[in-house]
Amino acid sequence: MELNPPQQEASVYIDGPLLVIAGAGSGKTRVITTKITHLIKECGYAANSIAAVTFTNKSSREMKERVRQLIPSKASRGLTVSTFHHLGLTMLRKECKSVGLKSTFTILDSQDSCDLVKELIRDYPLEADTEAKKIQWKISSLKNDMITPEQAMANASLESDYFISKVYHRYQEHLQAYNAVDFDDLILKPVHLLQNNVDVREKWQNKLRYLLVDEYQDTNMSQYELVKLLAGVRGQFTVVGDDDQSIYAWRGARPENLMRLATDYPALKIIKLEQNYRSSKKILRSANTLIANNPHAITKNLWSDLAEGPAIQAVVCQNDEDEAKQCVSMLLHHKFNNRSKNSEYAILYRGNHQARILEKYLRESSIPYLLSGGTSFFAKTEVKDIMSYLRLLVNPEDDSAFLRVINTPRREIGTSTIQKLSNYATSRNCSLFAAIYEFGLEQTLKPKAVSKLRQFGDWLNLLSDNTKRGDLIANVRQMVRDIDYPLWCEEQSETPRKAEAKMENVDELIQWLTRMHEDQDKDTLEDCISHLALVDILEKQNEEEDDDDRVYLMTLHASKGLEFPHVFIVGMEEEILPHRSSIEEDSIEEERRLAYVGITRAQKSLTFLMAARRRIAGELRESTPSRFLDELPKDDIEWMEKGKPSQLSEEERKKRGQDHLANLKAMLTGD
Repeated sequence: MELNPPQQEASVYIDGPLLVIAGAGSGKTRVITTKITHLIKECGYAANSIAAVTFTNKSSREMKERVRQLIPSKASRGLTVSTFHHLGLTMLRKECKSVGLKSTFTILDSQDSCDLVKELIRDYPLEADTEAKKIQWKISSLKNDMITPEQAMANASLESDYFISKVYHRYQEHLQAYNAVDFDDLILKPVHLLQNNVDVREKWQNKLRYLLVDEYQDTNMSQYELVKLLAGVRGQFTVVGDDDQSIYAWRGARPENLMRLATDYPALKIIKLEQNYRSSKKILRSANTLIANNPHAITKNLWSDLAEGPAIQAVVCQNDEDEAKQCVSMLLHHKFNNRSKNSEYAILYRGNHQARILEKYLRESSIPYLLSGGTSFFAKTEVKDIMSYLRLLVNPEDDSAFLRVINTPRREIGTSTIQKLSNYATSRNCSLFAAIYEFGLEQTLKPKAVSKLRQFGDWLNLLSDNTKRGDLIANVRQMVRDIDYPLWCEEQSETPRKAEAKMENVDELIQWLTRMHEDQDKDTLEDCISHLALVDILEKQNEEEDDDDRVYLMTLHASKGLEFPHVFIVGMEEEILPHRSSIEEDSIEEERRLAYVGITRAQKSLTFLMAARRRIAGELRESTPSRFLDELPKDDIEWMEKGKPSQLSEEERKKRGQDHLANLKAMLTGD
């Protein structure tokens, strides 16, 4: 496909600094890769003098692949296509002595940093885990804003700010002593180096003679300065961004950096990419109308040559349970009416906690899905724990299940005891559970250890017998009580609410067992566990198959940069989207941009769902539709039972039921 005139202009302009305002779906990556080709093939730039910088490894890989298709590998050798942090790391590796680091310096990940902060505040009367994360986040924010510990201390007006500045100072001292840097230092240290060392600055400006930066609206202060210092007075760069897609202020992004360029580079040229190649006209019109409510320094109006497309649907559901049920039902109905693949659908939401109930109905409808940025149901620790107990009840020979549960919750059975038991079982060629009752074990372990192991074995045998002869579900619930799993969740959770959430997942697993036992004629625990184990295995296989046909589940933040033929956005309510904290702080603009990002992910169809009542912290509360729905063009929205609980006709219910049955048959036959 030929480049359109603005794309072509942006890809060949090299007379000075260039800002490309690239609307959603306007082909910005194509412009960047085409420009790299132009610089090498037509302008005589050596590949190793060009750096293209992105924000994610995924974007970096995609850009490298596109460049590889356009330029022979020999001509592109030495080209830098990387994330900001990888570029910073490359600079630190080469200039480590200049910043007071040994070449063997290490990089602390987020958990390492949090552990260090926790150690530094140990002597203070604080909730260490919770406060350490807050302080770590604050230190990260200070670094992104290029504020040193000394500056933070001087600026502190509150006692809490002064305390954080002191921790920040000690934190940096410890990093220096450890010959280590954290993630934020990968940008901040190169910036300080380039600011303070003229020779190093000139060396890197001469090395990287042309810069291209994607998603420029997401840059923070230190990233902006890094680009500015590398570009120097020549200003040989192209930055691509869209202020309407700036949704990361909470992690330091400054969309105003787009406008700062015009101040720092008076010769800045601006080119707008406004033709959208992704969405139908109705979807695009809704996106434009919504985002027009935000102030703009540079206005743009996306347009498309694509079809008008179907009306955007807005569905009011009785509650959050009904919302998830309706969403999955509508997806199934649409899929079989249009002969679509699962992978053509995405369900987007504001927060990861909204995924749980959607997963439940997708699983019950046997629809495979990919959960992005969250933990799938079977991967949750508490689900794996209870599943391991159930597996061991069904099959005492299951050594992996035995090892998971023997000390979950703790039974005063130490690591050395488990190791000796394992060695003994191996020598006897028997399972760990069987080894518990062997006479020879008494010659290997101390009497107390043997007693503890056999207490566990006796309890499990009794529970297994009761489960076979009595009420299956009642005995499973008794098992959870016997091990006092709620207390274990409390001990392993940072807050009571997180412990409750874990137990809600356990309860959901038991409810699922109940439905299988009562509604699907699975008489024994073995039948139920076999079915659940199969679902678990299929999920794991799905995770390993990049091209698997699955529905996508993800947050609106995670959806940025992606596109899908059909999109469902759930939770279109006040205090969810826009989020309650944004309403309280009167900072709605970023939430509107987030809704805009969600809308512009859709290519062909878009559906909003909301609940009239939603369960929050265990309490069912009345909900109000999101103000953003009122900002959309009325003629393009089709409301389903607006203002009251959605009801399907008997005919529609039958049709949805047939679609569900067809889905099951398709899975069984492999069609």
